[in-house]
Amino acid sequence: MGKELSGLCSGEGRVEDRDLWIATAAEFFGPFALCAIGIGSIISTQSLGGGANLIMVALAHGLAIGLMIAALGQVSGGHFNPAVTISMLATGQITVTRAVGYIVAQLAGGAAGAGILTVIFPDLGELGRNNAGVNLGLPALGPDITVTGALIMEVVLTFFLVLVIWGSAVDPRVPRGFAPLFIGLTITMDILAGGRVSGAAMNPARWFGPAIVQQDFTNWWIWIVGPIVGGLIAGFAYRTVWLPKGPLVEAAAKRDVVDVQSPTTPLQQVQIKRRSSRRR
Repeated sequence: MGKELSGLCSGEGRVEDRDLWIATAAEFFGPFALCAIGIGSIISTQSLGGGANLIMVALAHGLAIGLMIAALGQVSGGHFNPAVTISMLATGQITVTRAVGYIVAQLAGGAAGAGILTVIFPDLGELGRNNAGVNLGLPALGPDITVTGALIMEVVLTFFLVLVIWGSAVDPRVPRGFAPLFIGLTITMDILAGGRVSGAAMNPARWFGPAIVQQDFTNWWIWIVGPIVGGLIAGFAYRTVWLPKGPLVEAAAKRDVVDVQSPTTPLQQVQIKRRSSRRR
């Protein structure tokens, strides 16, 4: 193929090499929103406890990423997650230069999102960001959960997340409009299942933000290795099994027009467009 598929929610916008800095800036704000809104919900709902707290936290994280993809996905591809970017790089969907820029921006966004909460919320008290069980929303092992159990959970949760990204946003046979909703719902689902096991980070930037602010790196490798491994498995599985090389172009052709763009956009840029009969 030799070209890169359009970004996660690219619509009809083009992302050229000259727009790398613009795209990188967009990648900053996804993790910024994820940490600021997601962790903010953890702090704000800590008094609720029980299932109510978990539901609110899951929805806040899912909405944050889903809406950011809807807002900025057409600019950068809407990765917002180093595990997603590494998965796309390993499967040949993004260049090394762009991947490095994205990951740096994502980590910086996560740190900024967690950092701004230290200005908003007090250290202790009813909305204390450092209260027991809060710790600025830093992912941690749940009660009686082993390191192995937490690692496996992060692998499984990120596998589902990246699988949905490929199935709803990368595959050229699928309409792009619902990708933000589906991806946001996957994050919500994953947190409901794994929030009390591993923190359900699924994203090294989500761990890195509060970790760097709190200077707490306990079991740090779980939230780096787990998401990366899960993302790689999902990416290679979808790319190899469910998206063979041959049908890519054929599926694109069935959707009327194949617009091959510059090979430097976030994912392989065979952008699919429907054109009205008037434009033909």
